[in-house]
Amino acid sequence: KPKHIAHPILVTIYAVVFLGGVVGIVIMTFLLCRTNTRSVTITAVINLLAIHSVFLLSIPFRIIYYLHNEWEFGFYSCKIVSATIHLHMYLCFVFYVIMLGIRFLGFFQHKDKIEFYRKLHSVVASSAVWIIMLVIIIPMVILYGTNTEDNGKKCFYFQKELNHSFVRIVNYIIIAVMIFVVIFLLTVQIIIIVKVVKNLPGSVLSHQEFWAQLKSLFFILVMIFSFFPYHLFRIYYLFHVDECFYVNEIFLAITALSCLDLLSFALQTYFHKICQTITCPVRCPCKL
Repeated sequence: KPKHIAHPILVTIYAVVFLGGVVGIVIMTFLLCRTNTRSVTITAVINLLAIHSVFLLSIPFRIIYYLHNEWEFGFYSCKIVSATIHLHMYLCFVFYVIMLGIRFLGFFQHKDKIEFYRKLHSVVASSAVWIIMLVIIIPMVILYGTNTEDNGKKCFYFQKELNHSFVRIVNYIIIAVMIFVVIFLLTVQIIIIVKVVKNLPGSVLSHQEFWAQLKSLFFILVMIFSFFPYHLFRIYYLFHVDECFYVNEIFLAITALSCLDLLSFALQTYFHKICQTITCPVRCPCKL
């Protein structure tokens, strides 16, 4: 049966996401303690940390379900857990776009950092994004899943909603918007990297500005490798719902790999600081 093949794959993916995500959040939390929280980029990273934290709380329920092949937490709990992965994906996407947009704006305006005037402004801006996204998504979650094959032991079987033409149109719009935005961001990032490489003397690997642009490129690649497989496959899935349910679940699980972004980002920052502490005594004499 397909589920006997899919469930071990899903358990493996979610286990990796959970362990890597928790480690990344812990490390990143320590790194953010001494950073400037008025920075727009840091504010976006803090929001990503919060989004990942909320989503990771739902992963154990998914793992238990796929291990036991039975849902024992009730229908509405199933809807909430099912919604969290979509909420996580689109909130991450929004904050990725905000962070990259700010970094691009800073580059073209020749500013090293773009900051809020006060910390309160960063809180208000973050809250506004969360509220807007929740206002859009929560009604969809409430209405979505009214037609289900649930027999008290199954979960995530909400695919009957996709038979409605309106739901399909909304899905196509979301797919088109995400693909267009990511391709646009990738194009702009490549243009920026080319400009940086042309303007920097000597080896580009020795310049901080070049590595900063590679960090921006990293977040774009996270969106491509985490979100694109699910959305591209969904174009096919919308017309083959019944026979491709488990394949869709695997591609949906791949979107959760974006939780590993902070782990990678934190490790880069952590090793960079280690390198600085190692090289400092060699480059400069100790000062008492």
